[in-house]
Amino acid sequence: MERKRAGKTYNDEFKKTIVDLYHAGNAVKELRSECGVSEVPIYKWTKAFTPIS
Repeated sequence: MERKRAGKTYNDEFKKTIVDLYHAGNAVKELRSECGVSEVPIYKWTKAFTPIS
């Protein structure tokens, strides 16, 4: 039996926009309420789309 993922899928452009907003100083809680995305994906996207310095 195959399990289907629950929830929405977002394209990379949307994810990068959220990450850019986070780096611009927006709090994760603000982004969560404004964009309708829970906190966990925001942290994952930030980790994935932030270059290592």
